[in-house]
Amino acid sequence: MATPFSVQGQHVVVVGAARSGLAAIDLLQSRGAHVTLADAAATFDGADALRSRGVSVELGPHRPDQFTSANLVVLSPGVPPDQDAIARAREAGVPVIGELELASRWLKGRVVAITGTKGKSTTTTLTSRMLSEGSVDAPAGGNIGAALSAQVDASTDATVHVVESSSFQLETIETFHPWIAVLVNLSADHLDRHHTFEAYAAAKARIFENQTADDWAVVNADDPAALALAAGARARRFDFGLQAPVTDGVTVEGPSIVRRERGTSAPLVPLSAIQVPGRHLLSDVLAATAVGCLAGVPADAMVRAVEGFHGLAHALARVGTVEGVTFVNDSKATNIVSATRAIESFERDVVVILGGKHKGGRFEDLRDVVKARCVAVVAIGEATPLVNAALSDVVPVRQATSMGDAVRQAWGLAPVGGTVLLAPACASFDMFRDYAARGEAFVEEVRRLSDGQSSVLAPR
Repeated sequence: MATPFSVQGQHVVVVGAARSGLAAIDLLQSRGAHVTLADAAATFDGADALRSRGVSVELGPHRPDQFTSANLVVLSPGVPPDQDAIARAREAGVPVIGELELASRWLKGRVVAITGTKGKSTTTTLTSRMLSEGSVDAPAGGNIGAALSAQVDASTDATVHVVESSSFQLETIETFHPWIAVLVNLSADHLDRHHTFEAYAAAKARIFENQTADDWAVVNADDPAALALAAGARARRFDFGLQAPVTDGVTVEGPSIVRRERGTSAPLVPLSAIQVPGRHLLSDVLAATAVGCLAGVPADAMVRAVEGFHGLAHALARVGTVEGVTFVNDSKATNIVSATRAIESFERDVVVILGGKHKGGRFEDLRDVVKARCVAVVAIGEATPLVNAALSDVVPVRQATSMGDAVRQAWGLAPVGGTVLLAPACASFDMFRDYAARGEAFVEEVRRLSDGQSSVLAPR
């Protein structure tokens, strides 16, 4: 029998002072560890509060001796694992794991882990709602909501943890073992961190690594890259898809989402119950429904969950209309594929706001959809030259210096009945704290425009 995992009396270094790192500190202290927080930032607002609890706080450039003297190093997801000080710790024989792995070692109950390039958050949230409607204790967390470390103390043997799992989290697992692993789709993303698509895909593939033949792999049958990545999984397969043939899984027939099994179909959720826009979000609903099937959720509970789900903030969220122009916030569209899907949700007359911190991928891949559905592009942030070079011969491309400038210019370019869409295809860190802060800035500037108080005063 394996020895239970323990940090009692050990020195653990947590790297990164963001949400996951702070949750890891709380968990480790509750389990008797002596904790040091190491963060490369020069200042941290919560440092004094942590020190008052007995946490050592080391700010600024990492020193290798901080890490090599530890019994364990725990990385927040935003911390690249190939940093020199972390490599030195590994060379010294110090275990290095991520916060997701740490939490999973103490977690009770079962895990539904959801990954993919686009749609993780929507699928995770709706899956949690479906299971909860079916009377299952099914908190959502991980890469959204509460960090998994914050859920450990409340977990029970009956809990099903629905965990959004990013490539950053999965690349530092060792024993993390989902009962159901969901791959919603796969395309190039985060190449600024993983450097190659192959490395990014390999990190995603780790979601299946510790599964057995008693587990389930839920895979998007419409996505060849996802199918290829899941081909080596040991778990039983249960597919979902809109277009590809599905023999054992979930698909759409006529007016309903159905479960196909042994040549028969059973209706589960009427399409009329779906409240979120966009064909790609329908695929996310299918993925959540597939998990609901495997977890034994009754069809009526699935329907209630779908009917009550109106989407996530910053994901194709309608902000309002100003003088006949509709504004839509999809700040969560942080890569080329997700921006493509967002633009495809509208037929024509779109002005799309693109740009930010480039994570990889080609803006040239947007040319066809931009030409077909957009009347103009407004470029923001560090990626402005790339957006301009890729798209300026397709539609007019305007450059903006701020979100207020971008909103005002886009409004001026959009025809009555048209749409201004924030779908940046980039990370936000050149201008904003995160995608949510970027989306909130967009919403605020639309409000100011509607009130006649825009921070950019040029007339329409």
